[in-house]
Amino acid sequence: MEQVVNEREFDQTKARSLKARMDQIQPTKTFYKIFILVSAGMFLDAIDVYLASGVSSYMLKTGWSTLQLNSIFLAVGFLGLFLGSVFAGIIGDFFGRKRAYQLNLLIFGGSTLLGAFAPNMHFLIGCRFIAAIGLGTEIVTGFSMINEFAPIKSRGRWCATTSFIANCGAPLAMLLCTLLIPHFTWRIVFVIAGAAALVLWYFRRNLPESPRWSINHKRYQEAQVVIDQLENEMKAAQIAQAKQTVKPEMAEKVAAEINSHFVRNLFVAIFAVSAAIVCQYTFTSWVPTLLVKQGVNVVSSLGFSTVMMLGAPVGAFIGSQLVDRLGRKPTIISAFIGAAILGLVYSVQKAPVMVMIIGFLLTTCFYILMASVIGVYVSELFTTKYRFRGSGIANGISKLITVGMPLFVSWLLTVANATMIFVVMSAFAIIAALVVAFLGPETNNQILE
Repeated sequence: MEQVVNEREFDQTKARSLKARMDQIQPTKTFYKIFILVSAGMFLDAIDVYLASGVSSYMLKTGWSTLQLNSIFLAVGFLGLFLGSVFAGIIGDFFGRKRAYQLNLLIFGGSTLLGAFAPNMHFLIGCRFIAAIGLGTEIVTGFSMINEFAPIKSRGRWCATTSFIANCGAPLAMLLCTLLIPHFTWRIVFVIAGAAALVLWYFRRNLPESPRWSINHKRYQEAQVVIDQLENEMKAAQIAQAKQTVKPEMAEKVAAEINSHFVRNLFVAIFAVSAAIVCQYTFTSWVPTLLVKQGVNVVSSLGFSTVMMLGAPVGAFIGSQLVDRLGRKPTIISAFIGAAILGLVYSVQKAPVMVMIIGFLLTTCFYILMASVIGVYVSELFTTKYRFRGSGIANGISKLITVGMPLFVSWLLTVANATMIFVVMSAFAIIAALVVAFLGPETNNQILE
């Protein structure tokens, strides 16, 4: 018994020491490499997600697909995102972060490339489903990796900046569709996205395991090797700055409080992520099709969408600047309220110029939410032990909800006008703002072990 107690005390002491060292780490060469390669993966992830919107409108216009098949195409994508988020949570928490981010690029890159050669819509739907599993894994993995390697004081800025880089892929995806699809058909954009993902996988295959995960699983030697490397890089580069002194007992107190509210935080995460993703994906996925149904030709439709999607990097950048300065909750609540108001305003616009301007502002609000909720807040609601599972469940359930959205929107368009779509989105956004306001904790500058 005494030996067991001594071993437990040794483990706790070792874990405290390693965690304290990790909390002192400032950005290093390895961190910048992780940041660049993770952001690049998220960037390709965003491109692949928005290809579905541009491609589906083109296939509908040319008769290669139907509205019903397009709805299934979008729905299975969300189902794949749900499964990918859940798998990422299981693999990442139990088998390591490294395995999770090694597999996802192979899955969605290979399946997207294969989809470029689809002989029919049914085959393409199958490829999309498998690719989306990889996409769902990437979303959970990317933000959690940045969260666990970034310095505590600037963690929100690094996570939100990752979201900003990722969401630059949204307007680029629409631009690629606008420029390339009319000349080379939809297949060319799948080739570009799939091939780029496989190239990135090659460069990302040797990224290190998260020391925080290794510590949590008592792999102290593995954690120490990575921490030693980070500390040596810090000294070699002479980038050590004024360090925040972290008392181990204070870290444990905050962690215990987060764990005691796991169910509440999971509820907040599920609702916030679901509202952000459902509203944003529904809008961006269906805008080209809605414009086509209103008589706008496919090239002009994609052009309108491209202008509006410029709000993606703008919103993500704004979010990256606000999360640390203003705080997580004020940023998220304000963006949800802004999205609700602008959604209702957008639904009554008729003039093309106002459609683009309000659409740009609405997209900006959506991507402030993508940066602050998906990129920062959700990962911070959970300690290292539960981070991938908590984030995976929240992201997974949000994707499961969005599985039915294409079918719901398709049905709603047959019984009502497009205004009802925006009414539903606005109501969802307001409820999410209230949930975060009354139940969500403020996680800015908190230690999350």
